[in-house]
Amino acid sequence: MTPSKMKGTAPKKTAKDAKKTAKKGKAAKSRRAATTGTLKAPVSRKKAAPAGKTSAARRKTAPRRRSNAPSRKDFLRINDFSLQELRAILDLARKQKPLARRHALPPSLPGRQLACVFAKPSLRTRVSFELAIRQLGGNSLFITDKEIGLGTRESVKDVAKVLSRYVDGIMIRWFDQGEVDELAAHATVPVINGLTDLLHPCQVMADIMTVEEHLGTIDGKKVVMVGDGNNLANSWMNAASVFPFQFTLACPPGYEPSAEVRARAEQAGAQIAITHDPTAGVQGAHVIYSDSFYSMGQEAEAQKRRRDFAPFRLTADLLSGADPGHIVLHCLPAHRGEEITDEVMDGPHSVVYDEAENRLHAQRAILATFLK
Repeated sequence: MTPSKMKGTAPKKTAKDAKKTAKKGKAAKSRRAATTGTLKAPVSRKKAAPAGKTSAARRKTAPRRRSNAPSRKDFLRINDFSLQELRAILDLARKQKPLARRHALPPSLPGRQLACVFAKPSLRTRVSFELAIRQLGGNSLFITDKEIGLGTRESVKDVAKVLSRYVDGIMIRWFDQGEVDELAAHATVPVINGLTDLLHPCQVMADIMTVEEHLGTIDGKKVVMVGDGNNLANSWMNAASVFPFQFTLACPPGYEPSAEVRARAEQAGAQIAITHDPTAGVQGAHVIYSDSFYSMGQEAEAQKRRRDFAPFRLTADLLSGADPGHIVLHCLPAHRGEEITDEVMDGPHSVVYDEAENRLHAQRAILATFLK
């Protein structure tokens, strides 16, 4: 007789029997919990889809924004962004600069296509943006206003919609800020403001990068622009509403910057001063900024502007009252002998060519941030 059949001896449980017993125990526990109201319903890890919309539809219409993405799709104005976001762009530019100089920059935007739309000729804007996208592994397309007829041959909306189907980003150097805003509103890809008559945000980002390379930080500095209250003055006022520095414009009467841009910047906390006395304006300045007295489209006014702006030429005598460690910037192209003398342009305080180079590095960081 086998041990399992011996009288008084319990049969040995197998693994199969233990499994059945466990199942019965769980079932009993569930029944007891159900009667006492303590049974927890299983929690789904997926949120229920809204009525009439599937999960797939939600993913298609509302793609998830990456955690380090900028708060806006387009780079149109400096004051569209927080100090933290602008600092991240400048930090990236500083990080990429030595790598790019050694031809060791990783291609973070492989295969991306950038449309470069121009209504104005340019040396720095075209070369820097086209090089920047190539250094990131992408390609560029040079398009003129005569080819696309933005707002004339085709509506701004249609151009935006079509280009968005072809490219991954649009850089535009244009006259009318309103048309650039409209282009960005209808485009589904990022639009970068390369310059308009109202604003020049990419230039000022490169300027701030240059200031901080030479002075450590722009925080607490006095930045003085001597000349016209143009698109650069407007973008400097926008920057002053985000970065903690003081901005002064020394200009002739009648050449003040946009009153609307100034009012918004001051409402946001910008420290702005306008003076018609260039000598008083540059007193104690850490950064002296110059630009041409007349821009593209203002050639008919050139003679009058030369007369009006003559006292605002950057000379060694004018800058003698500035901070001893001041730096001189000029966005170029420069009319030597008009808004700036050779002595200042080529002098020890000038960082003009560092500034020009930083257009490439600042704008590459902007592309790397927005075209991801």
